[in-house]
Amino acid sequence: MSILPKILKSGLLAGALVAGAASAAHAETATRPAASCFQSTAWRGWSSPSPNVLYLKVNMRDVYRVDLAGRGSSSLKWPGYFLVSQFRGSNSICSPVDLDIAVADAHGYYQPLFPRAITRMTPEEIAAIPRKYRP
Repeated sequence: MSILPKILKSGLLAGALVAGAASAAHAETATRPAASCFQSTAWRGWSSPSPNVLYLKVNMRDVYRVDLAGRGSSSLKWPGYFLVSQFRGSNSICSPVDLDIAVADAHGYYQPLFPRAITRMTPEEIAAIPRKYRP
């Protein structure tokens, strides 16, 4: 057997392996959910079912769940307390780092909150939120 067919065979095999790896990487990317961002100006309201969770209403239908690090804040449920947000730089919120939020009241109380995860909820998950906790 001459050397040329061996080179062609090994080249074809290497090409098939590379194509297979590229196809697998593409399939993995296709199944991974795309990052869902929203504009800070689209944020319409919020609610908190527990000290470690916030629900943010975005636009008319979307709800994002924000999980807070640490103990969160029990004052999220107290009357007279509100959520304060500051936006620096980009208007897009794509990850927890993009949220600079705190709980405050009119008397000077201010407690920073530390988001650790932000997730766009599905319509089924939104429907499962008890009515009193819907943003």
